Amino acid sequence: MEIYKVPNDADQPLRLKVADLLMGQMESIGSDNAYELLLDAINLALTDGSTARIFVVEDNETIIGAAFFNIGISLAKGGYYIWLNDLFVHKEHRNQGIAKKLLLQVIYWAENEGIKGIELETGISNQATKSLYNSLGFYDIVSKRYGFQF
Repeated sequence: MEIYKVPNDADQPLRLKVADLLMGQMESIGSDNAYELLLDAINLALTDGSTARIFVVEDNETIIGAAFFNIGISLAKGGYYIWLNDLFVHKEHRNQGIAKKLLLQVIYWAENEGIKGIELETGISNQATKSLYNSLGFYDIVSKRYGFQF
């Protein structure tokens, strides 16, 4: 098993493997063109100058986990921070510590890049995920998230 940051010059087969895995996360949006939107986002994330990053877990040439995040600037933190959009492990590989190893790799990378913190959102009733985050020192921030789409 290998955990690594997907390089901007990743070939098309690797991009498709990442998209295939993340479709399991994205199926809930129920869009007819969800795969195309997902692949567009991956391609955009891997362009030079993008603030997005993708880390993956690969086992026997199969992508079994991924973290997708954006780097922003926080006034409250006085520097860069990560917004973790997605942390996903294929259902057949869950409860094996893979998500924790993946998130630890992201934390290690972020610390070495001078990132000041990581923020994310998870469902209120998602106890397994909340336990994972709490075990790594994440804490609750009381807020209400809003969205707007063009």
